[in-house]
Amino acid sequence: MEIEVNGVKTNYVVLGEGKPFLILHGWGSNSERWQKVGEMLSEKGLKVIIPDLPGFGKSQIPKTAWNFNNYVSWTEEFVKILNIENCYLLGHSFGGAIAVKVTVNHPQKIKKLFLVASACIRKKTASKKFLAKISKIVKIFSFLPYYLLVRKAFYKYIIRKSDYVYTEGIMKETYLKAISEDLSYYLSFIKAPTIIIWGDKDESTPLENAHFINQKIRNSKLIIIPEADHNLNKKYPEILAEKTIENL
Repeated sequence: MEIEVNGVKTNYVVLGEGKPFLILHGWGSNSERWQKVGEMLSEKGLKVIIPDLPGFGKSQIPKTAWNFNNYVSWTEEFVKILNIENCYLLGHSFGGAIAVKVTVNHPQKIKKLFLVASACIRKKTASKKFLAKISKIVKIFSFLPYYLLVRKAFYKYIIRKSDYVYTEGIMKETYLKAISEDLSYYLSFIKAPTIIIWGDKDESTPLENAHFINQKIRNSKLIIIPEADHNLNKKYPEILAEKTIENL
């Protein structure tokens, strides 16, 4: 299905019928990669709605570089257009950060919040500042042959956890803007019952972040999946769906 949301042609899928369950995927992902989880949830009397966030999947790339609040605004408008009320909301990684802000802004619309390896804590540590400086130094040598190959190797093997190297065109600037906001402050304002699901081998969003979120959100429950990494929807869809269903 396709609709226009905040000037962006947006693709989304709907699975099943029943109580609305909205899924916001992570950076670089899309609705197709959540199909299996969505199908299992839809079998439990849920209407699962999975949009491709702007710039991903079959949705249009924004004409200008977006920041984090642009994605929040887009989500709020998407929910409004589809008349999604009193829904379950699941956000993974970057989608989890969006879900936090949406839940704070519209507590009356969220029945229960599921944060899956949510990337909502982005504190500027000394190591991140150091890597940022190194990144600027690397950019100085852009005139040299094989620069793009060297830069890709730098992000892949030195920074490793960054999705920046895998983005193209205007989405590179969007990535830098979209991940700039730390949502630690907002966590304590979440009123909806919250389920936090995390893999104990997650290197992209460390397990310590899950414990921090659990402490900050009142009425939250932390579920840790042993031996699981960041890509829960791809590698452990059955377990993720099972834990979600158990806590509806």
